[in-house]
Amino acid sequence: MSGREAVYTHGHHESVLRSHRWRTAANSAGYLVPHLRPGMSLLDVGCGPGTITADLAALVAPGPVTAVEISAQALEAARAEVAAREQDNVEFRVANVMALDFPDAAFDVVHAHQVLQHLADPVGALTEMRRVCRPGGLVAARDGDYAGFVWFPAIPALDEWLSLYRRLAADNGGEPDAGRRLLSWARAAGFDDVTTSSSTWCLATPEDRGWWGETWAERIVRSDIARQAVSSGAATEDELRDIARGWRDWIASEDGWFSVLHGEILCRA
Repeated sequence: MSGREAVYTHGHHESVLRSHRWRTAANSAGYLVPHLRPGMSLLDVGCGPGTITADLAALVAPGPVTAVEISAQALEAARAEVAAREQDNVEFRVANVMALDFPDAAFDVVHAHQVLQHLADPVGALTEMRRVCRPGGLVAARDGDYAGFVWFPAIPALDEWLSLYRRLAADNGGEPDAGRRLLSWARAAGFDDVTTSSSTWCLATPEDRGWWGETWAERIVRSDIARQAVSSGAATEDELRDIARGWRDWIASEDGWFSVLHGEILCRA
């Protein structure tokens, strides 16, 4: 795999965090939830704004949960989320999934949501996640697969959005179509016992269209994606504004429908 560091394509603009705060254990870790029990220890890799982390912590309480992000700044939103819920079984650490500062076999469960797609070496990350998971424990990962995103009605600006995002993510060292590759990555990381599945987010109600479409309309002109697109010459500011208008056209469509495909793996260590 590539030895270079990948760049997190989305960045941490408020529009990105607003999108990520919608995620819960129910809508984003349903494949893992039935396997969790009170008292388990859990590592949440790339915890983002902490909404999934907090849900998982409630399910394994009083078991300890460790939530990690690549920087202290990236952990601030998760700290606030957990504090608001008054949960006392979550610890926060700055850590890099490629070199986790934990001993071997430290956790019963190691979880990562939408992380592997952004890494230059996802197999190396899974190998490290396996190292810190106890024998017989679970390594769980879920990632989107952008080539499997589908929507209605046909809006050319959204085709441009998808093409642009996939180009930027690949240029940043990631794999935007990660979902379909999770099984192969797990096997390459040395897992023999792997359960695979897929699931979707479906955005079709007026409320869901407004939330999903508006976060992307804002992200495409204000987040790190916009900066990378313009600085790399992949798109002009006018082209990004056209994409934002396309998202708002989709929001306004009474027949608007969007499906987000994810791949999932449960790996027995």
